[in-house]
Amino acid sequence: MKKCNIGGQGVLEGVMMRSPSKSGLAVRKATGEIVYEREDVMSATKKNKFFGWPIVRGVVSFFDMMVFGVKTITKSAKLYDDTAEDYEPSKFEKYIAKKSGKDAMDVAMVFAVILSICLAVGIFFILPTVLANLLRPLIASSILMNLIEGGIRLALFLGYVMLITFIKEIKRVFQYHGAEHKTINCFEHEEPLIVENIQKFATLHPRCGTSYLLLVMVISILLFSLLGWNPAWFARIGLRLLMLPVVAGVAYEFLKFAAKGDSLFFRIIRWPGMMLQKLTTSNPDDSMVETAIVAFRAAQEEVTDEELAELAKSFYRPVAKKAEEETKETLEPATQTEE
Repeated sequence: MKKCNIGGQGVLEGVMMRSPSKSGLAVRKATGEIVYEREDVMSATKKNKFFGWPIVRGVVSFFDMMVFGVKTITKSAKLYDDTAEDYEPSKFEKYIAKKSGKDAMDVAMVFAVILSICLAVGIFFILPTVLANLLRPLIASSILMNLIEGGIRLALFLGYVMLITFIKEIKRVFQYHGAEHKTINCFEHEEPLIVENIQKFATLHPRCGTSYLLLVMVISILLFSLLGWNPAWFARIGLRLLMLPVVAGVAYEFLKFAAKGDSLFFRIIRWPGMMLQKLTTSNPDDSMVETAIVAFRAAQEEVTDEELAELAKSFYRPVAKKAEEETKETLEPATQTEE
């Protein structure tokens, strides 16, 4: 199989792909045309030698991709509906931007990521500790308490993933997520990136962020079990928060290791994450695959802007116009009958 250094994510009516040097975002508008953006990027782990160290690079990459992901979601919404109002940074965000010399929107994105991380930590790490502590009078074993806490954490995470699959908009994002994986799988199997070839491949991929999140949950159970069960709740929660960067770094290294080979051993250790992806990916239609192709090509350094523009143009599907004509044809006979 061909080695691929491109990854991505599904977004609102589109796909983002990112290579070490470029990112490509492609969105299909309601009119049926594919609009896209491409830009030069550099991983945060490449900007500083220390950031590239094992474990450390996992933490840095996680935060980097969170910030980039929030920016991408904002961009995709704007590309899909260019009449939508731009987000206006708050006075505080503008103040921080002025003092730090950064762009106000970049500061706003960082705050959005910090808020998201705080909510996730509160729901998936602090809440399980609080709930498990209710059983402390009945259970003397610290190891068992940690396992119960981990079980609650895992149940909350899986429940959350299952719950959002019922949201209509999220379902479509998961289809675009599937289109992203299918496209990368096709490229890695060295087949031409055309819709017919891509649709033959699975929606699952070993380097998926879904697998990473599951690893964070599992590894946290193992590492937290070494901390014992401190009777002081603030000390117990504090220790878990201090360990979170280690958990994130170890999970990143494990994900990279598990994606290295295709032997039975590697397939076994990545199997749980691959199974979870069946919830976060769905089979896309052909129009979604076309969008993923444009995003993938935009992330490739060797593809010129002219080639990319021609590719996007070739995938134009006037769906909105067709739907409008069908609606008009349906209404006209009814109008004539009333007259």
